[in-house]
Amino acid sequence: MKKIYGLPLLMLVFVLLMAACSSGEASPQVASGEEPQSNEKKEESEEKQVVTFWHAMGGTGQEALNAIVDSYNKSQDKVQVNAEYQGTYDEALTKFHSVAGTDSAPTMIQVFEIGTMSMINSGYITPIQEFIDAEGYDMGHLEENIVNYYKIDDQFYSMPFNSSTPVMYYNKDAFKAAGIDPEAPPQTFEEIEATGKAIMKANPDMKGFALQAYGWLFEQLLANQGALLMNNDNGRTDMPTEIGFTDEQGKSIFNWVKRMIDDGTFANYGTNGDNMVAGFLAGDVSMFLQSSASSRGVIDNAPFEVGVAYLPHPESVERQGVVIGGASLWMVDGKSAEEQQAAWDFMKYVQSPDVQANWHVGTGYFAINPAAYEEQAVKDAHAKMPQLQVTVDQLQATKSSYATQGAVMDMIPEERKIIETALETIYNGGDVDEAYETAVKQLNSAIEQANAARGK
Repeated sequence: MKKIYGLPLLMLVFVLLMAACSSGEASPQVASGEEPQSNEKKEESEEKQVVTFWHAMGGTGQEALNAIVDSYNKSQDKVQVNAEYQGTYDEALTKFHSVAGTDSAPTMIQVFEIGTMSMINSGYITPIQEFIDAEGYDMGHLEENIVNYYKIDDQFYSMPFNSSTPVMYYNKDAFKAAGIDPEAPPQTFEEIEATGKAIMKANPDMKGFALQAYGWLFEQLLANQGALLMNNDNGRTDMPTEIGFTDEQGKSIFNWVKRMIDDGTFANYGTNGDNMVAGFLAGDVSMFLQSSASSRGVIDNAPFEVGVAYLPHPESVERQGVVIGGASLWMVDGKSAEEQQAAWDFMKYVQSPDVQANWHVGTGYFAINPAAYEEQAVKDAHAKMPQLQVTVDQLQATKSSYATQGAVMDMIPEERKIIETALETIYNGGDVDEAYETAVKQLNSAIEQANAARGK
């Protein structure tokens, strides 16, 4: 292919977070296709076109994925998909780059959204646009705000798969105890601050709000203001050369946290999302932000009624919406036409409404095909657990723009580490202006170095 450029409580929480978009960090389990085969099974697989599928789903996410793979394998007799767990998203991507271009490479691989440009720039993938064009396949039936992220330069390089966005979780019982309407959660930064004070007045042992020091959440809070993470339309019309957000937009998040720290209503869990959710389930904090993919586990395991609300924004701006997180499926180059066609068939199978319905209900991830929401399994789940509907409503209410499409550049993993360091600095008493200015300098330097590495 031509190269393209351009249970203890803590243990319980660890399990339920394994499905979240940023994770993929569960203890390895034997995936379907990894178990030793009998001679009979070997002979059977030899008669079929084998597709090796690398993924990063652990825990309940892996169980749900294995169910999809098993149902596909049983649905026809021409293709055998073997799903193989490769560790976290980062680990899977690193392993792919180490074997790309060799016979050890898989047929297809699941890669998290911020690995998009790394995959494109690798030169070892076949854009799925080739398969779309070859058969005139219509991607228009998929969720618009999901495909918008993965459509780059007017083409699709990978197939959307597990998708999630952040939401705000809150303790409805704590709201009631503080005299706050649990059906009218705060929508803005300022309302969250006021609610946090009321919560602590009613219960001094419960903090108001927690924000994990996580670059993905910072990106989402920017996008909800209509702010770009990087210039040149988030890298979608040209290679980014510097950050795209203003000082007012970026500092609004830092100052928001600082005000809550000064008020004593902020719960500092640093970068540890597991501890943050554990604190919420234990009644130590009343509100926090996390992936919508965690919703099923949080709601099922909380000893109180859990509310789910939209991502907050400063009161001075209108809500714009959220950026898709999660991962997509990539076709690896250098495989036979028959092997790639078999993988393409599986990618299309995954989109079917019934498959997506079971995936959504079983994991909390969105259905990439909105027709799945009309399936009875989803209707029953939403009736029993209306919080799941809130996550879908927020996604579908998102205003399409370069801001909510999200940024594409191969240095985004580094960007997240820079932001996490800046947030932790503030959490530990650092100065907002100094932390912000340091972060901006480091971000611009990282963008410049990434461009230089590609000769840009």
